[in-house]
Amino acid sequence: MDEKTISEFGIDGFTLMEIAGTRAADLIMSELPSASHGLFFCGKGNNGGDALVVARLLSQQGHSITICFLSGTDDLSPDAGKNLQLLEKLNADIDIIDWDEFTPGTFNYIVDGMLGTGLDSDVRAPYSDAIEWINQQEQPVFCLDVPTGLNSDTGQIMGASVQADFTLAFGALKKGFYLNEGFDTTGEVILCELSFPNKYKKPSAYLIDQNWVDQNTAVEKARKHKYDGGVLYIIAGSEGLTGAGILAARSAWSAGLGAVVLITPKGLLGIYEKQLEQIIKKPIGEVDDVYFKPTHLESVKNILNEKPGNLLIGPGLGREPETIRFIQELLLHYDGDAIIDADALFALSQQDDIKKPQSSNWILTPHPGELKTLTGKDLKEDHKRLELVKQLATDKNITILSKGMPGIVGTETGETYITGYDTRNFTRAGFGDVLAGKVSAHWLIYRSPEIACFKALLDGKSKADNYYSSHSGVLEPIDII
Repeated sequence: MDEKTISEFGIDGFTLMEIAGTRAADLIMSELPSASHGLFFCGKGNNGGDALVVARLLSQQGHSITICFLSGTDDLSPDAGKNLQLLEKLNADIDIIDWDEFTPGTFNYIVDGMLGTGLDSDVRAPYSDAIEWINQQEQPVFCLDVPTGLNSDTGQIMGASVQADFTLAFGALKKGFYLNEGFDTTGEVILCELSFPNKYKKPSAYLIDQNWVDQNTAVEKARKHKYDGGVLYIIAGSEGLTGAGILAARSAWSAGLGAVVLITPKGLLGIYEKQLEQIIKKPIGEVDDVYFKPTHLESVKNILNEKPGNLLIGPGLGREPETIRFIQELLLHYDGDAIIDADALFALSQQDDIKKPQSSNWILTPHPGELKTLTGKDLKEDHKRLELVKQLATDKNITILSKGMPGIVGTETGETYITGYDTRNFTRAGFGDVLAGKVSAHWLIYRSPEIACFKALLDGKSKADNYYSSHSGVLEPIDII
C-alpha cells in the first residue's frame, strides 16, 4: 500500500511520514502532559524517520526530547535524513546522542522507532540491548507501527521484542498483532490512518468487530409459532459424557430458538429429563443403549425429517467404533446444514477425506488439537493455523471456526476473520459445547454461517466481560450461557 501510494498514486513518502508522525504525536499528547520528557530510540530507516517527526512535533508542544540513534546518523533513509535536518533547524530543547554514549536520565515516556515491518531475522546488538533496557523501565512505551522485534506478519518474537503499552499502527493493522506472541507484546493497538487509496487495500484477514457485525445482521422477524424459523436438532452424548449435550442444548435455547430437539440413546433419557426441562427429547434405540450405533441411523433420519432445521452433532458422543461409523454414515447422506463439533470431528478425521454432500452447508468448530487430528498437520504457530483454516475452508466449501487464541473463522469465499480480544478465558472444559450451541442457534436465526460464528464469539466475550467486571472469581461455563 505504501509503495503504490507513492509510486502510482503520487503521494510521496515524506508526506506519508508527516501524516503518520502527526497522528502518533496527537495520541501521545492525549496521554501525557505537555511538560513531559520523551526518550526516543531511532533506527536508520523510515521507522526512525517516523519517530523524528513525532519528536519534532512534540518539541513544539512543550515536550523535552532526547533522541538516541542505535546505529548513528550516517546512511539514514532519505526521508529520515530530511526529518533530522528539520529537527536541527528548530534549535529546540532536543538532545541527540548515539547508543554508545547513552546514559539514562529522567524521562516520562519512551518512543520506539528502531525497526518497523519487514523484520525476518533475530534482532542483534545494539538493538537487542536497547530492547532489554526498555523492557526494564516503568514508563509507558509507545511503539511506532510495530514493536521492534515483533514480526508483523506472524506475531513471532524475533529473538527479543519491545513490550509496548501502546502500538500506533500506521495505515493498517498488522496480522502479527493478533497471532502467536503478538497479542501480549503490542499493548493497546491504535490505528493511525494514512492516505492510502482503498483500491490498494488488500486485507489478509479481518477483525471480528461488534459494530460491523451488528450493522450487517438482518433484523429478526417475529416467530408465528415455536417451529417457525426451523428446529435445532442436537445429536450428542454417551455414557459419562452427557454434560456436553446439556451445555450445548442450554446454550442454544438461551439464544432464543423456538425449539431445540435433543436426539439421545434411550439409556440416557433419564439424565436429560432431569436437566433439560425446556428441550424436546427424542430417544432412539433400546433402554440399555448408552451410545449411538449404526442401527440407530434410520430412526435418527426419520426424526431429522420431521421438521425443517439444522443439525448440531458431536458434543460428548464418545469414540466407540460403532459411534464413529454412525457419524460418518449420517454425515455422508445428510443433505441439511450441520454444525460439526467435538467427537464428530474426530469421526471425520478417521476418513481419508472430508466428504460433504453437495447440497449441505457445514460449520466445523475444531480446537487446535482437533484441527491437527483433522488435517494431520502440527499447528503450534498461529500464522500457519490461519493459512490452513483459509485453505481448508475454500478447498472443501465449508465454514471453519477454529477455536483458540485467537479464534479464527474461515469462509468458503476465502475471507478469514480473527478475534481481536483475549480468548484464553474460554480454554476450559465445557466452553466449546456452549460455543457450539450458540453458533448453531445463531445460524438458524440469522441464516448466515459467518454471522453465526461472529455472533457466538462476541456473545461469549460480552458475557465474560460482564462477569469479570462484577466478580473476582473463576468463570464457569454456566455463566456464559
